Amino acid sequence: MYSRTARLSASATSRISQVSSHIQKRNMASVTTHTLNTGVKIPAIGFGTWQDKDDQEKAVTEALKAGYLHIDTAAIYGTEPMVGAAIKKSGIDRSKLFITTKLWNNKHKPEDVEGALDQSLKDLGMDYVDLYLMHWPSAFKPGDNKFPKDKDGKTETSSISYVDTWKAMEKLLPSGKARAIGVSNFSKKELETLLKECSVVPAAHQIECHPWLQQKDFCDWQREKGIHVQHYSPFGNQNEIYSSGKNMGKLMDDPILVEIGKKHNKTGGQVALAWGIARGHSVLPKSKTPSRISQNLEGDFKLTAEDMEKIEGVDKKLRFNDPSESFGYRFYEDLEGKKN
Repeated sequence: MYSRTARLSASATSRISQVSSHIQKRNMASVTTHTLNTGVKIPAIGFGTWQDKDDQEKAVTEALKAGYLHIDTAAIYGTEPMVGAAIKKSGIDRSKLFITTKLWNNKHKPEDVEGALDQSLKDLGMDYVDLYLMHWPSAFKPGDNKFPKDKDGKTETSSISYVDTWKAMEKLLPSGKARAIGVSNFSKKELETLLKECSVVPAAHQIECHPWLQQKDFCDWQREKGIHVQHYSPFGNQNEIYSSGKNMGKLMDDPILVEIGKKHNKTGGQVALAWGIARGHSVLPKSKTPSRISQNLEGDFKLTAEDMEKIEGVDKKLRFNDPSESFGYRFYEDLEGKKN
């Protein structure tokens, strides 16, 4: 009897320890939130799921354990099923999470938009997403081929206007399947066109933004219009896919960011995240390494006014992601960092 009681006691102690550990990890969650123009709050640090498709279920599982409540995915990433599976296994109430996904370029035809969202919801295993973004303003040839090519290997584009696609996205809102809608990779002129010709102001705009590509005027203008800015690639050229960022040092190792980090017992990367949050933006770091996943979440801390002023001085107006040539569309025409 004593032995059995001892075993039960040890088992109970183990379970309590596991629960305590889980709570401690969850308490690491980003405490900062921002408010969208819909009135909904968005956690300032989200978990990005671009690339490393086969590792994403495990990575998202680690992110949820660490305390992330904001997960960013997209139809083109191929990671929606992995995100959905990880969330289901986590046991976390769906209402506690903020989930973003995106409409891909081959589904810009207005009559295809709702079906594309329905497919994303099916892949995610959810009834709704908190934010649905138009991934790019450019339209590809409608159909099931995500990257349609002509006989010469060039991308087959379409004349479908992003205005018409946006109007179709506006119609999703009454259904509740998308709680908010937004855009990604738009120029200022393209946003101005949406604001002029459409009814719903985008709740968010997801763009490449980091201390080396600050786009202050553009971001300030969006704030005035009620558009929340999100940073993808918040570590700039850390991602090896960006060929233009290979023959230089890494943004995370920028001497100013490192110096500020030492003062706060943080890394240069964490400073880059804190800088974005301080500007009122949300940031979307990604990683498949458990230690880095947790480390990125610790980028939610306060910088001083002096820190922010120093970081303003490192802006190089360096844009690393510009698929204009391969997509057959001129992106970012009126934005900083556009090379030609």
